Amino acid sequence: MNAPYIKLIASNKKARHNYHIDDEYEAGIVLAGSEVKSIREGRVSFKDSYADIKRDEIFIRQLHISPYKYAYNANHESLRTRKLLLHKYEIRKLTAKIREKGYTLVPLKIYFKNDKIKVLIGLGKGKKLYDKRESIKQKDIKRDMDRERKKYSGS
Repeated sequence: MNAPYIKLIASNKKARHNYHIDDEYEAGIVLAGSEVKSIREGRVSFKDSYADIKRDEIFIRQLHISPYKYAYNANHESLRTRKLLLHKYEIRKLTAKIREKGYTLVPLKIYFKNDKIKVLIGLGKGKKLYDKRESIKQKDIKRDMDRERKKYSGS
């Protein structure tokens, strides 16, 4: 069996900074033709995007897909709400978790997997300010250690 071909289109860099991600789910997404062509060009932004559940369906909101410049009258709205495709049991599991205090659905990545566009959503809990500071501190320490290691091993 062939390994799946995966090509990253865009990732939400702020998600792991602002949330503790507990679980990740791969979902399909319902798109219009001009949206697919725009995504192939990499014209996607996760800024302020989130996912929510309404009547046993998951929707992604505020995901900005720029209009495709060659589609004149059949172009899409750039910030429209798009449906995500998951199994019923996964949606029920996510609904139960979201009812708990503090959990939310955060889009993490959008990518091609065997010519299908997939969205990776994470079940996350918001970080407090001191958690964010700790994450930045750990990242700085790791970067300094790598810099020192490179300095001594490269000479």
